[in-house]
Amino acid sequence: MRTANARTIVIWTLVALVGAAGWVVLALSRGEEVSAAWMVAAALGSYAIAYRFYAKFIAYKVLKADKTRATPAERLNNGIDFHPTDRRVLLGHHFAAIAGAGPLVGPVLAAQMGYLPGTIWIIAGVIFAGAVQDMVVLFFSTRRDGRSLGQMAREEIGPFGGAAALLAAFAIMIILLGVLALVIVNALAESPWGTFSIAMTVPIALLMGFYLRVLRPGRVAEVSFIGVGLLLLALIAGRWVAESSWAEAFTLAPSTLVIWLVAYGFIASILPVWMLLAPRDYLSTFMKIGTILLLALGVVITLPTLRMDAVTDFASRGDGPVFAGSLFPFVFITIACGALSGFHSLISSGTTPKMIQKETQVRMIGYGSMLMESSVAVMALIAASIIDPGLYFAMNAPAGVIGTTVENASQVVSGWGYQISPADLAAAAASVEESTLLSRTGGAPTLAVGVSEIFSTVTGDGLKAFWYHFAIMFEALFILTALDAGTRVGRFMLQDTLGNVYKPFKNVSWKPGLIITSAIVCGMWGYFLWVGVHEPLGGINQLFPVFGISNQLLAAVALAVCTTLLIKSGRLKWAWITGVPLVWDAVVTLTASWQKVFSSDPKVGFFKQRQVFQDAIDRGEVLAPAKSMEDMHTVVTNSTVDGVLTAVLALLIVVVIVDAARICVRHLRRPALTTSSEAPYVESKLVAPAGLFATREEKEERRATVSTAAPGD
Repeated sequence: MRTANARTIVIWTLVALVGAAGWVVLALSRGEEVSAAWMVAAALGSYAIAYRFYAKFIAYKVLKADKTRATPAERLNNGIDFHPTDRRVLLGHHFAAIAGAGPLVGPVLAAQMGYLPGTIWIIAGVIFAGAVQDMVVLFFSTRRDGRSLGQMAREEIGPFGGAAALLAAFAIMIILLGVLALVIVNALAESPWGTFSIAMTVPIALLMGFYLRVLRPGRVAEVSFIGVGLLLLALIAGRWVAESSWAEAFTLAPSTLVIWLVAYGFIASILPVWMLLAPRDYLSTFMKIGTILLLALGVVITLPTLRMDAVTDFASRGDGPVFAGSLFPFVFITIACGALSGFHSLISSGTTPKMIQKETQVRMIGYGSMLMESSVAVMALIAASIIDPGLYFAMNAPAGVIGTTVENASQVVSGWGYQISPADLAAAAASVEESTLLSRTGGAPTLAVGVSEIFSTVTGDGLKAFWYHFAIMFEALFILTALDAGTRVGRFMLQDTLGNVYKPFKNVSWKPGLIITSAIVCGMWGYFLWVGVHEPLGGINQLFPVFGISNQLLAAVALAVCTTLLIKSGRLKWAWITGVPLVWDAVVTLTASWQKVFSSDPKVGFFKQRQVFQDAIDRGEVLAPAKSMEDMHTVVTNSTVDGVLTAVLALLIVVVIVDAARICVRHLRRPALTTSSEAPYVESKLVAPAGLFATREEKEERRATVSTAAPGD
């Protein structure tokens, strides 16, 4: 047994002290200026301790990850969906796939409650819930030939609860993809710079895929250098295009972007994973991680002050202009990704378990990637909290509330207690070369303004517009990688489900089934995207609560499956690891669901909102922000769909949790009746490190394997 030496003890003690100092300052400061650097210190210190100790404990003590056991990628390698992938490339793919709109948009929206509630939930939530869920789901899916979450639920919980989980998981996946795509549309609409740069990542990724597969297999460093160089060139060229005669060709309306996104999702879903998906996500990860690291470094260098209150009055009143509802439960569903995200369980039981080389890599890829995403959420919250609060509310409140002129917006926002003049609002837009920043809802523009504030402090105000548009493009790239991987996972889920009726669908690489299910999935999330683009109340304002609730309900399914599997596999004493987060998530999300369905406040309750607009239609009135009777009918239809969806999904999740509890009790009473779908043990022939860097023992093992290999192996 290894014992820690004095140097190790000193290092980890210092890390703990840095994190603790950050928490003390954030928690106790009231009224005085607080540097955003303390938020970075609290986050990084907490993440380091959690990964080093808690994640290692779960991986090796609880799950007992086995490096000698062959994974599905090794046993079922077919070069399409199952393919052993270098851990560094897979880390990039997995992180890119899970880190979509949520960690960027959710914290920005939740900043209306103040910076402290969001910070606590983001950091504590990821350590004890989100990262645990991702790692445990990845482990159990890897042990079951890469089966989807819904299929694992069907096999381990039973036909009734499993069917409810399959239906809920697939429906939630469609909603999540629609909202992810909506954020992309909002960020790229009428933006030739962003659209060109994003479009160029596709041929760059194809080149990287063929380079690694055909031209120079295994040359990860070479292809990384080429890919990053071409990506930077695409970013620079995007500005040239925006200022050239080509700008019109890349200036796309929202409706046109919907068509292009649906087409892209379909193509990305049916191509072999090595050709586009993995290299593209790996490529985008450089930009994602690089930007977040630069942002953290910028915060440490410039030490910006958190200008938003620690806790605002909206937290207790529940009448915030960004989203309605009280701090509990709505902060916990608004900040979904970054703390706890059900969407991640679909990736952890979708593409990643079919590509992972070793079980021992679940800690780095599952837990580590989620910590990386949580750091993105922290940076997004910082960016929203360092800008003028008056500007924040002017950007995130809908036009129906603050109007369309800087004079009217200034008056309304000042009435909320946040002073900002019309001149200040106009100057903020001019500084980033935008005609207006009013009602730029969705979180992405707010984050871009915060990013430009931090970076321009270092490089000078002359580059403020550059950094703003860079951030907009960065966010679109960030989200698009989750969209393509999510579409593929949705295809896996639908194939799993249809395979119960027609067996050929069970083969996820069967060409006819692959094409049919990809088209169905893209068509379904394309519907929600189209609805969001044409929503009179604002797509993000109307759909993001459904997104948050759906995401957290899916997390409840994942945690219920994990808890059931821990108990059925003889790990009852460790079931609290996923059981406690499950109880918390269920209480929070079902409370939010109840309020969104039954609240008498039309700003909160979908059915009350429907009733108000329907009554106005009956009277022949048009209510703001609707501009016509057609808009009024659209609001009624969408409110009805949202309310019914929320109610049905909540009911399905209750069924899953109750049935999972029944299975667990039955196992404890009569263990002999328990069956398992775990794949038989097969010894692995691969040698690969568990972490990002190989240990001394792993290097020796690799050398021994190479020296004993037969010539030509």
